[in-house]
Amino acid sequence: MNLDIELVLHSTVNVVAFAVLIVLILGITALLISRRTNISYIPILIIFGIIVGPLLGIINRNVALGMFEYVRVFGLFIILFAEGYHLWRSLLAKHFTTIALLDTVGMVATALLTGFAFSLLFHAPFTVGFLFGSIVAATDPATLIPLFKQHRVDRDIETVIVTESIFNDPLGIVLTSIALIFLMPNIPNGHLIGTLANYVTLYPAAVIYFIYQIGMSVAIGALVAYLGYEGITKIKLRKSPYVEILALTLAFGGFVLGEVVQASGFLVTTTIGILLGNHDDFFHDRTPQVTHAIRWHMHFNDILSTLSTIFIFVLLGASMNIYTITPMALLYGTLIALFIIFVARPIATLIILPKWSFKKYLFISLEGPRGVVPSALASLPLMLGIAYNNHQLIYWGDIILSATVVTVLVTVIVETTWVPYLKKKLLS
Repeated sequence: MNLDIELVLHSTVNVVAFAVLIVLILGITALLISRRTNISYIPILIIFGIIVGPLLGIINRNVALGMFEYVRVFGLFIILFAEGYHLWRSLLAKHFTTIALLDTVGMVATALLTGFAFSLLFHAPFTVGFLFGSIVAATDPATLIPLFKQHRVDRDIETVIVTESIFNDPLGIVLTSIALIFLMPNIPNGHLIGTLANYVTLYPAAVIYFIYQIGMSVAIGALVAYLGYEGITKIKLRKSPYVEILALTLAFGGFVLGEVVQASGFLVTTTIGILLGNHDDFFHDRTPQVTHAIRWHMHFNDILSTLSTIFIFVLLGASMNIYTITPMALLYGTLIALFIIFVARPIATLIILPKWSFKKYLFISLEGPRGVVPSALASLPLMLGIAYNNHQLIYWGDIILSATVVTVLVTVIVETTWVPYLKKKLLS
């Protein structure tokens, strides 16, 4: 009996190890192709995942789904943690109003408009459409940051678009959790909204929950960031490998604390990164030792972030059900992606007028590719449907997964390709 168990475990470990090897090979290949062609590596990774997954069967779909369930969570908060370090307080303060409007009113408007389009095209209930809209509401800093470095976009424009993306990633996750609760009140975190709804009805409860998640997440992030700063200064964890271990401890610790109190662990880790990345402003400490430790944090986190991005996108492609990507689904998915690019986001960003000139508004509205967060959330409805035996989520989960992949591919390809043209026409 023990031998049988050992053989099963050994076999499982080999399968996972083989999948990891394939993902790493595809990752370095995609990065090299991207460097040679100046094309974003995100669509390349997804296409590679589709090839080795549903097309060739090199990575089994069930294995990909099982791995993706962990990668989408751990990889995502590592990416958000790393991105927080690169957000400068001075530029955030300068454009706070614009960013706040885009990340609240703009994001919700995008989700609602996109949800309406999804429901119309796929004949789905609006709650399902809103779930899809929430999943794809967040834009992608992982695509935008290297893109704007390459094309040297105006610093103010870059700050607004990138900072909006950094914040709407965790907020998009919060919005998705609320959309899921509308469909499945019995999922984790659902009972808090249910309790609030007994007093103020469902939709006001959702608004209160959204505000609670933001406030509590920022508070926990500030506490953990302070503890991390104390660890660097008082315990003097300033050298390798202590700095790297401390960085991981802060990321995992912040995420866990956030989830325990039903806040957003993702927003907590983003907040930690922002506060530590701006330690000289928030903690009034410019000593070389602390600055050196923070730079080590940033370097280590950036490496983990790139690895996480590779695993998320390859496994996303590998976990797709090829049979749901019918010509009609591909057409509808493309139409929705184009709707987001040319209708939903431009309407949602109208709120920044007249503070910004029309040409700058137009550039901001046309640069909102979807990427890491939608990809990480794409399979969540399907996995929850399977876990809770919810046939509605199982059915729509496959369609949401396919439509999200098409949306990410189309928006990334279109909105990275036309940056030089838009820059010349709108910002010169």
